[in-house]
Amino acid sequence: MQRLISVLKQDNVDLELIMLIRSILAASKEIAFRVSQGALGDVLGSTLMQNVQGETQKQLDVISNDLLKDLLLNDDSVRAIASEEEDNVVAGNPNGRFNVAFDPLDGSSNIDINGQIGTIFTVYATRPEFPADSPEQFLQKGREQLVAGYVLYGPSTMLVMSTGGPTRGYTLDLTHGGYLLTTPTMSIPTHSNEFAINMANYQFWAPDIQAYFKDKFLVQTEEAAGTMRWNAAMVGDVHRVLTRGGAFYYPQDVRPGHENGKIRLLYEANPMAMLVENANGRAVVNQESVLDLTPSELHQRVPILLGSTELVTEVCAAQL
Repeated sequence: MQRLISVLKQDNVDLELIMLIRSILAASKEIAFRVSQGALGDVLGSTLMQNVQGETQKQLDVISNDLLKDLLLNDDSVRAIASEEEDNVVAGNPNGRFNVAFDPLDGSSNIDINGQIGTIFTVYATRPEFPADSPEQFLQKGREQLVAGYVLYGPSTMLVMSTGGPTRGYTLDLTHGGYLLTTPTMSIPTHSNEFAINMANYQFWAPDIQAYFKDKFLVQTEEAAGTMRWNAAMVGDVHRVLTRGGAFYYPQDVRPGHENGKIRLLYEANPMAMLVENANGRAVVNQESVLDLTPSELHQRVPILLGSTELVTEVCAAQL
């Protein structure tokens, strides 16, 4: 099996970008260790703080954010970072070439039950016309991403990443402490009837979305029958979609604060959309490609649908 660095060199990735990826993954290895310790490491439970989204932070949220923040700000190639757990952009080296955005610990509600969690990250080129701490550094279309990836902390620690070419899967080898290539090219099956969707929100969806999923899950006609898998961690649900097909869907609903869905465009939707598209899938927001959207603010939320091409197209056709 090939080591990560040799794969990146084969893919002609810029050397300074390779070193930045190494910094991100150094943090992921430390996070993986903290996660594996669980109660033994005294890292479970919530803090008394809330993040900018108004969500109560878990201890591991804060620890993971600080690990990534410290390592990235010590990397001279990083000009700015943005995190789901930070209110504002944090400036790094004024001469850095790259901006990094991340969700340090996606699915943190699963921490205390030993469920699936992960780190999502994305890298953009800097925008020299704006100050390092300006939100404008990150208000770029998803197609401008140089790197997109996530690390899934499960029975094994897995990295899924694209540097513009194929979406590849790597597994952390605890023997030598490096990521080894285990899936050279990920390709989502064209069609599947498996959904990652939170049916507990059914009553709040628009009538056309309700009607579609009533046929899929409640009526269960032979032609329309669907299956549902839901981890409450986007990183785990999207990993399943990348591995065996289906769709991840988090629509907007009528509740205050949910008019634009729940998923963050910068930290979650864009990197996941890049991984899905580069694995022959499709990712949309209101039937428009996620990667063609220009963010309007740092913590913008969007309703997102991504996965197998035929299934995503079918759901789009069912919407009014």
